[in-house]
Amino acid sequence: MNELPFETASSVADKLELSPMTVGRFLRLLGYQGLDGIKVHLKESVPPVALQLSSVLEQLQKDAGDGRPLAGQIAEQIEMLQHIYNLSGHPQWQEAVTAILTSSEVFVATHPSFSGLGRHLCDRLAFARDHVRFLDGSNGSYIEMLGRQTDSALAVIIDSPRFNTSRLLARSARRAGYKVLLITGQYTEWAHEFANLTLSLPPSRTGCRDNLSAMTALLECLTAAVIQAAGEQAEDRMRKIEELEGMFGYTSIR
Repeated sequence: MNELPFETASSVADKLELSPMTVGRFLRLLGYQGLDGIKVHLKESVPPVALQLSSVLEQLQKDAGDGRPLAGQIAEQIEMLQHIYNLSGHPQWQEAVTAILTSSEVFVATHPSFSGLGRHLCDRLAFARDHVRFLDGSNGSYIEMLGRQTDSALAVIIDSPRFNTSRLLARSARRAGYKVLLITGQYTEWAHEFANLTLSLPPSRTGCRDNLSAMTALLECLTAAVIQAAGEQAEDRMRKIEELEGMFGYTSIR
């Protein structure tokens, strides 16, 4: 059924090992003028997306209760996306977008286990602005960020249960004059003490300590909001990036 929009009478006939004429006669017996008639009927009878999602979520929760762990994980991811969408309507979301766009520099730091996320965030933010750097803390000092005072730069700290020094890093960045955007769990007690802005996720109920899928979704939605807010500047930078990729032989990332 999912493939029906892409089928023709001939392709259906091939799969059923019948002739296209036989398929056509059968469809007319059902009251349809060919396969296009069925497609139109299905399109008009599809329930609204909101109803579909509600039904899907109910079924997933039922399946999870019946001992199907994958259903529970998928249901939780849907709920996390709803949380992120609601978060995007809060003032701190827009404040985070503005801070990323207007700060003189942006440093992104996280635990090595999240280094892929951190680097991807930097790559995406490069569509919207210059001077974005990723710090993995491998030198043990964060000298690139903490080696001088500033009053116009931003530190984005992607927290995780394994990132034992995230609190110390946030406090040190604040003392060095950085504005701190902390992306963390909802029950991080020190967040409001050492971060100027906080975007938080509820804890996972399925036992995933790092909440990786939800964190990935939050960062992707945040960067999309930053790129959209950058407007023509982002469009110009994307064109320039594509031009340079063509010059140096890299595959386009757009």
